[in-house]
Amino acid sequence: MKVLLLCTLLAVAAARPSDEHDDVPTSQKQHDLNFMLWKIYEINRDPHMRELEDTFDPQGANAHYNDDGHAAKVLMDELNSGSLLEQKHWFSLFNTRQRTEALMLYDVLEHSTDWATFVGNAAYFRKRMNEGEFCYALYAAVSHSELTHHVVLPPLYEVTPHMFTNAEVIEQAYRAKMTQKVTKIESKFTGSKKNPEQRIAYFGEDIGMNTHHVTWHLQFPFWWNDEHEGYHLDRKGENFFWVHHQLTVRFDAERISNYLAPVDELQWQDEIYEGFAPHTMYKFGGYFPSRPDHIQFSDVKDVANVRDMIIIEQRIRDAIGHGYVTGAHGEIIDIMNEHGIDVLGDLIESSLYSPNSEYYGALHNTAHVMLGRQGDPDGKFALPPGVLEHFETATRDPAFFRLHKYMDNIFKEHKDSLPSYTKEELTFTGVHIENLCVRGNLETYFEDFEYSLINAVDDTEEIPDVAISTLIPRLNHRDFSFIVDVDNDQDHDVLATVRIFAWPHADNNGVEFTFDEGRWNAIELDKFWTFLHPGHNHIERRGADSSVTVPDVPSFRFLMERTEEALKDHLELDLEEYVSALGMPNRFLLPKGSRRGLEFDLVVAITDGAADASVEDLHTNTKFNHYGYHGKYPDKRPHGFPLDRHVEDERVFEELPNFKHVTVKVYHNPHY
Repeated sequence: MKVLLLCTLLAVAAARPSDEHDDVPTSQKQHDLNFMLWKIYEINRDPHMRELEDTFDPQGANAHYNDDGHAAKVLMDELNSGSLLEQKHWFSLFNTRQRTEALMLYDVLEHSTDWATFVGNAAYFRKRMNEGEFCYALYAAVSHSELTHHVVLPPLYEVTPHMFTNAEVIEQAYRAKMTQKVTKIESKFTGSKKNPEQRIAYFGEDIGMNTHHVTWHLQFPFWWNDEHEGYHLDRKGENFFWVHHQLTVRFDAERISNYLAPVDELQWQDEIYEGFAPHTMYKFGGYFPSRPDHIQFSDVKDVANVRDMIIIEQRIRDAIGHGYVTGAHGEIIDIMNEHGIDVLGDLIESSLYSPNSEYYGALHNTAHVMLGRQGDPDGKFALPPGVLEHFETATRDPAFFRLHKYMDNIFKEHKDSLPSYTKEELTFTGVHIENLCVRGNLETYFEDFEYSLINAVDDTEEIPDVAISTLIPRLNHRDFSFIVDVDNDQDHDVLATVRIFAWPHADNNGVEFTFDEGRWNAIELDKFWTFLHPGHNHIERRGADSSVTVPDVPSFRFLMERTEEALKDHLELDLEEYVSALGMPNRFLLPKGSRRGLEFDLVVAITDGAADASVEDLHTNTKFNHYGYHGKYPDKRPHGFPLDRHVEDERVFEELPNFKHVTVKVYHNPHY
């Protein structure tokens, strides 16, 4: 049976630059971007890029824009007045001025209408702007520009390794560079065995996890302005809720796998139990600040008071209790419907989509800074930003998950206020699931992953590169497939949406979760479209094909070698498999489990694809889906459907012919 993946990339507004008449081959674009990000703190190693950075004029006759060069003029005025952040200095997106500067360059790149202008600006400002601001602007622009559809951004952990790698490993890399010795360095997770949180450091500190988190926030940034960008990010607020909800429930599943209780939520008036020592350092700016155990939240100078955060939280909870949000102009916005979660997501983050940020504040963004600054809340020691003030590093701190459990519970309060689904709303007439099982063992293991540290060390053209890399353990799993046997009683093909979830059967003390508790902790394992023919249908879906996961981003070396081969042999460069990095790494599809086998409830719901679809002919043009993309979201159902609402009586699901619920075990093999 042909299985059809869920997501299609739709056309964006006509106001945006188009690559329709852009005849620059993908291999050349990939080459240019590779060298733009290679050794980002050093001079550009590509002779053509080096020439461009001195000869290109962002305001010259050869620069082509769709905004009459307005963005280029704004940035050039700031540059010429000496107002921009210096080079060799830390950058944080949560720093308002630094973010403004980075977005100035983003605007220049986004308004470039041809590749020559895009790459010319990138080369020119690479030499003159702060490296962190440049890197963020370029990643954001490539993520959204119509000129860069088929290129693949190198992994950030090889572009800016300091943000992902322990300081002691970076120091060893410097020694290897000074002695010109080929070196592979063993990395270890932060902390010690005295710290119970060390057991699940492999999750929050995984570089693929870090990449997933930062990539999502690049694709769906809180600074996004529809009027300026030319199109709307559909269901952005709901996507914000869902992607962080999934991080939270996955973290809890990993904790239970390691005999730890599900994470408690943070509270503004309670103690922050766990401290955190990042063991990481900025390339320029010193070490990331630490936070001691057992401290109370303090007011943070020039950010917010604890009382402010409590007031903001209460206003949001009041809105949920009343069933409506008050807009900036006093209008009443009903949230007692399936779209309410989208409004609340925009409100809580808060993005520019928030209907009233003056009143409801920016709970998520401000909380990140508040928690990140607790090591030096008064700024007495002039410390650089904490790990929570960078999307690349935020998940390293276990308090990140406590913070998001706190916000997740606010979302749950809203979801639980909505009426439960009825049997009639959930039934897919004529469809009966006869069997659900797994082919292959659900078995996880740790493997060593190697990535390059060449860009972590200082360099000159006179000294040749020496291979320096680090090895770090990461979670993976054996191949497996979901097997679903379905009968279609109708006399014609029907389009169906197959939704697969799982949750831990019991907590760390062996107390079984009720169905209602479990469904809120459900991990989304897959979601895809398929046709059901009349009679019996046998569906086999590989875990490796899950639409909510992606392959690991290929290494810098892989991208450079493939690109240069394509240019040399005049071949088409095909990297489509890696274009999207939005989803969770496929390695993390399964939680760790345990040696004896950790029980999980595995469920599948098959719903009416024709009723689910929000666009026509979705099945004829489908691509991967990772919680959103540019265009109308194809599945009109809420994320997590049909498990997203409170279940009053689980017999409703037990009696559904198009729903199947079984128990499976996930094993961990420590000797793989």
